[in-house]
Amino acid sequence: MSYIIRFKKSAEREIEKLPASVVKRIVPAIDDLAFNPRPNGSKKLKSKEEIWRIRIGDYRVLYSIEDVIKIIEVRNIGHRKDIYKK
Repeated sequence: MSYIIRFKKSAEREIEKLPASVVKRIVPAIDDLAFNPRPNGSKKLKSKEEIWRIRIGDYRVLYSIEDVIKIIEVRNIGHRKDIYKK
């Protein structure tokens, strides 16, 4: 059973601003989350919300997982130096 991937509007804007070479690596990694929402190397962040992180080089994708309704919501995408300041 695969998950549905949704993007917040802010995440869509962030991915549009990234260089094409980075987008080519990030999009397949996000697509893979539909089949394995907690891949090796993913990490749950220490916050009140259930937010997970995957690393793609120097970039990070922050997302939440709704196991009951099988939805993954991509919340933020950005460089590692900026992503946690939001």
